[in-house]
Amino acid sequence: MSEEQVGKRRRRRSRAEAEQLVTEYEASGLGREEFCQQHGLALSTLARYRKRLRERPGEAGGAGRWLAVELRGPGPAAGSSGLAVALAGGRRIEIRRGFDGETLKRLLGLLESL
Repeated sequence: MSEEQVGKRRRRRSRAEAEQLVTEYEASGLGREEFCQQHGLALSTLARYRKRLRERPGEAGGAGRWLAVELRGPGPAAGSSGLAVALAGGRRIEIRRGFDGETLKRLLGLLESL
């Protein structure tokens, strides 16, 4: 094997390492290309790791996975909001003080079914 081939040979990552990379990517807010470039990772490798994680038995669509959450103190935009959740793609769920809990349960059920 030539020196060039040895240098290009990649090590296999454990399942835990692959899951950690996916978790870091999803929490990073970076685009796929930028994240992969920063971590020396091929786009196809990240895609494969994400697909494997989504397809794990008992975790349809990633349900049951933990997500990174950032808590912030009240700011000027908080107003009378009781809770605001910013989702990927700029979507936002905002729940005002005194909201109807049953409505929230129905909304969460709908979102989980997607």
